[in-house]
Amino acid sequence: MQAGKTGQVVIGTLADGVTRRVEAVGDGISGMFFEPVVRLGVTGLARAGKTVFITSLVANLMDRARMTQLVAQSEGRIVTAYLQPQPDDTVPRFDYETHLAALTSPEPHWPDSTRTVSELRLSMKIRPGGLLGGFSGPRTVHIDIVDYPGEWLLDLSLLDRAYAEWSVEVLEQARTRPQGAAFIAAVEEARDIRDWSEPQAKALAEAYRAYLVAARDAGHMDITPGRFLLPGEMEGSPALTFAPLPPEDAPHRKGLWREMERRFEAYKDRVVQPFFRDHFSRIDRQVVLVDALGAIHGGPQKVEELRCAMAGILGAFRPGRNAFLSRLLMGKRVEKILFAATKADHLHHTQHARLTAIMEALLRDARDRAAFAGAETAAMSIAALRATVEETVSHNGQSLDAVRGRLLSTGKQAALYPGDLPADPARLLTPARTGADSWLDADYNIMAFAPAPLRLKPGEGPPHIRLDRAAQFLIGDRL
Repeated sequence: MQAGKTGQVVIGTLADGVTRRVEAVGDGISGMFFEPVVRLGVTGLARAGKTVFITSLVANLMDRARMTQLVAQSEGRIVTAYLQPQPDDTVPRFDYETHLAALTSPEPHWPDSTRTVSELRLSMKIRPGGLLGGFSGPRTVHIDIVDYPGEWLLDLSLLDRAYAEWSVEVLEQARTRPQGAAFIAAVEEARDIRDWSEPQAKALAEAYRAYLVAARDAGHMDITPGRFLLPGEMEGSPALTFAPLPPEDAPHRKGLWREMERRFEAYKDRVVQPFFRDHFSRIDRQVVLVDALGAIHGGPQKVEELRCAMAGILGAFRPGRNAFLSRLLMGKRVEKILFAATKADHLHHTQHARLTAIMEALLRDARDRAAFAGAETAAMSIAALRATVEETVSHNGQSLDAVRGRLLSTGKQAALYPGDLPADPARLLTPARTGADSWLDADYNIMAFAPAPLRLKPGEGPPHIRLDRAAQFLIGDRL
């Protein structure tokens, strides 16, 4: 029986490898002789603004008056851009029209977040540049935008880890957080259970999920498994009904610990691997959206968690570390990765360079931590939809550079001075690495702004900050 199962695994791996090679050859032929396709992955951790980013990017690529830093646009080579049916029949379509309506209505509001993988195809007719421009007509380039939760990407780290190792780390974290108290109590009750029932296993998994939800809402980022927060089509599946338990010296073969270990391995095999096989392995370019200001506002521990999360995400783009991913990608690598700090409109423009410098320092540390090499990486500060205006306010006889917008909580206009970010990123990263509880010499404020009513002229997309530069980095060379 075991030999038969092993044979099935080997055959399955070989078949999957052949399929990947055929797809890679097909993509190459299509790109050379027909209409090239660029698959752009968009992901981000909680509250980073993925839905707004995709909606504004597509709107601004279709109406390009604000995209002056996109070279193909500034050179006048983009003839038109339009939406087409997506090529993957089994993937939900990104609901662009509904999201755009939410942002551009007379009473604008932030659109609902997407909770699973979705996709949208934007096609662009481009005139060739240089000498070729006089000898050939416009060509069509397809941009397939793939939206997926960043929490799912962090699950890649589970593929290399045993259940016992993962459990020890997760339980140590939970014991240090107030959100974990109820879950730790449930774990203590479940120690060394042999004669367990399915309701007991489900109750323990629900306690763990409740802890993860509370930890996410408190701003923590080191949360696995990601599908516990965003189960998508897997909601209610037995593969999502497990939780960490303290290692046992001699766990009983039919005890609860062994069952949780079995379900953990099933999660990796049946949930994590299919996601990377079906979606992640086909991405050419990637943008990772980061709520860096939210982490800074949360304090040094949140910044350290962000640094570790960025390292974990970069690890997903380093297939040599993981045998499964190496077989899956067949040498293919994501070509460019952009880490973008969102909500730059919460700062006066005089501080944008400092926010970018902090992101660059976090990326540099993450790259070193992941021993990463391969794709071209960059950091940037952006606002996919600008919700504020800048103004100078007087406070205690001082003039402060502030931003003004409509508060999400009350709908009233308010001015915000968030505090000066340090010119030296080490002023933030050093306390974060050393485990400081708070910033010693500063307090960084943040407010939640609602989108402002828009008055767009013909040919204009929604107002933004550096969305055109982000597009140039990600896809400019393919236009």
